[in-house]
Order: sequence, then C-alpha cells, then structure tokens
Amino acid sequence: MLTITEKAQAEVARYFESNAVKPIRVFLNNNCCGAHLAMSLDEAQPDDRTFEVAGIQYLVNEHFLAQAEPIEIDFAPQGFKITSS
Repeated sequence: MLTITEKAQAEVARYFESNAVKPIRVFLNNNCCGAHLAMSLDEAQPDDRTFEVAGIQYLVNEHFLAQAEPIEIDFAPQGFKITSS
C-alpha cells in the first residue's frame, strides 16, 4: 500500500504545473549516509506496481513494496518525507 498525504499531493501538483507530468518512482536509495527512501521521475518497468493518486502515477518495484509497505509520502517545511513501517 502507498499513501500520499494531501500536503504531498498539493506539492507534486505544484511541481507539475511547470514541468511535464511523468510517473514518480519510490525506491530505496543507498549512499554514504546509509539507506533512505527517495523519489524520482521515471518510466514504468514490468515488475512495478503502479498507484494513481490525483492523476499522478507512483511506481514501486513489487519486490521492494512487499518488504517496505505500507509506504507514506508526506510534505513538511523541509521537503518530502517518505516513511515505511
């Protein structure tokens, strides 16, 4: 399951007011500071689960989703906050 809060939906819609609408991938990003959930623009792949919220497609790899769900995307003054249980 993927949940997008109203604040996050509004911020995504604001971004796409001046940019081409593309699917948003939610994924686990590994870097020198450790692993954290992230988002980026991407195209759907065969092993993705697609969620459509307010006309925007969100993509999550099926295998990753099985390990990370539920995932929630929120927006705070510092930016997007992506959490999983």
